[in-house]
Amino acid sequence: MNLRADNLTFAYRPDHPVLREVTLEVKPGRVTALFGPNGSGKSTLLGCLNGALRPQSGRVLLEGQSVNNITPREIALCIAVVPQDTPADVPFTAAEMVMLGRYARGGAWGEQSTEDQTVVSQCLARVGAADLADRWFAELSGGERQRVIIARALAQQGQVLLLDEPASHLDIAHQLELYHLVRQLAAEGQAVLMVCHDLLLAPMYADTAVLMANCRIMAIGTASQVFTTEYLKSVFGVRARIGWTSDGAIQALLAPPGHGATMLHRSL
Repeated sequence: MNLRADNLTFAYRPDHPVLREVTLEVKPGRVTALFGPNGSGKSTLLGCLNGALRPQSGRVLLEGQSVNNITPREIALCIAVVPQDTPADVPFTAAEMVMLGRYARGGAWGEQSTEDQTVVSQCLARVGAADLADRWFAELSGGERQRVIIARALAQQGQVLLLDEPASHLDIAHQLELYHLVRQLAAEGQAVLMVCHDLLLAPMYADTAVLMANCRIMAIGTASQVFTTEYLKSVFGVRARIGWTSDGAIQALLAPPGHGATMLHRSL
């Protein structure tokens, strides 16, 4: 299932555009990673893509059909979203939170089927959270809650997955599990778009890197094409040179504005 933003312009206030003429395609079988500084419009773009926000101009097409002409339930059957933040003070267990992802597929009275319960268990297991099923969501750590929310999105069984900074609360082991998971989902035919801030690790798992700044898309391509010294300086204001070798090593020369550069070398 193909999702496309075509020449979007969006503003919360008439004199303050947040997106300017943004065009982006999220393709089945591929992981697209969206990078950019805070305030560049990344989360707003996700809101437009899932129909939560309506742009002032341009359009969002799901399989060629405008999302403005699709009901919220129909969108939920196709597009799952992992938001940047989720309120923790809800009176649900982890399993009940994941069951919310089945709502669009349920009956008129919201009854739960055996299939729903099976899907919830499978999704919790897939994110390594099966042992959290009966625990209260509010009592979980930030990283545990994030895994439950990812499981909720998987439980929707949509064909497009939008993730807004999904690794922000995860430790390194669970970050790696997440990135391996999105690669598996893409291999299964899903279209995946994730907003990321990790310039060193996340790009290794992305087919396409997208760089946003000043409410526009500045570059689209492979990580090596996008994370050039020139783009990193103009977008983030840092002196940096980043490379990923064929054996999994990451090499980067990093320097904040006004400071000397430091060589960083990591191997996975």
